[in-house]
Amino acid sequence: MTLTTAALTEPSELTIRPRYEGSNICTWIGFKHVNYLVEEAVLNHLRTGGLPPGAIYETYGLCTDLVDIDTRIVHALHIDDVVTATVRPHRRARDGELLFGVVLQVAREEGLVKAATSTVRVQLRHDPRGGGDLPIPPALQPNVVSRLGAAPGWDVAAPEVNLDADDLVKQLTAGSNAFAWKWRMPYWYCHFTERVQMSGYLRLMEEVVDLFLDDRGVSIKTLLDEQNWIPVVPRSRITVLDEARMEEDLYTVFTVEEVFKDVTYTARMDTYVVRDGALVHTSTGTITHGYALIENRRDWSLVTFDDRMTAALAGTSA
Repeated sequence: MTLTTAALTEPSELTIRPRYEGSNICTWIGFKHVNYLVEEAVLNHLRTGGLPPGAIYETYGLCTDLVDIDTRIVHALHIDDVVTATVRPHRRARDGELLFGVVLQVAREEGLVKAATSTVRVQLRHDPRGGGDLPIPPALQPNVVSRLGAAPGWDVAAPEVNLDADDLVKQLTAGSNAFAWKWRMPYWYCHFTERVQMSGYLRLMEEVVDLFLDDRGVSIKTLLDEQNWIPVVPRSRITVLDEARMEEDLYTVFTVEEVFKDVTYTARMDTYVVRDGALVHTSTGTITHGYALIENRRDWSLVTFDDRMTAALAGTSA
């Protein structure tokens, strides 16, 4: 099999619909499934450009991994939308680097509008499992790593903790406006046999937000029932720092960082595993939320946080 990355320099286009699973409230598509569209567009770009993920794994033992995904949502997507996804090398990509810019567009009454933009970094992680691989082509070697890890857009540092204590969750949230959750990583959050994949981290981000809001007394259903409010996400980013493995206990920490003019709040997600007597920081990310009032089955409008929401975000009583 002859592979080349030359074709990746040309833009690719994919027409795709959002998955039905992502239509959770009315017909709007949540941020996780917007990112799923981005992921599918990047995988299609790799296939059309001569790097089919299945073939390079089976032949060379190279695992295709999205290790950084930074997405801004401009217009809401709905379940019946037909989305046009365009992928091209990102303007900051160095020669041979698998860094892509993705634009999602959708038809509206005023014409084709930009629904979301994203920057995605891909690494090819060599997996020695199975053996018998052919030599890796020179064109791919600059993108091959023996262990996943990307650089985030901010400084990260694992906290100082006592791993001999029984209260690691409490230690990870001590002195901060944070919520933490421990969960064993199931196989369906993983790929290439053992590692948590980007879509798994997107699921974790969605779930820790849900658990955080419930813990603060402003669960999704509470605000739906009492105020007809729903959370909306204009931006999310996740960076894989290291590898988390199947059936490891993952500690997910959700920290409120900023409330902007009582209209949006930004929180950071960090995940850790305990391995070989050390705390390993496996990912970091941020997500920005606002709240919207449901006006009818199709339309919503942004609202200003009330006293209850402001107190919940601050970790105080209203």
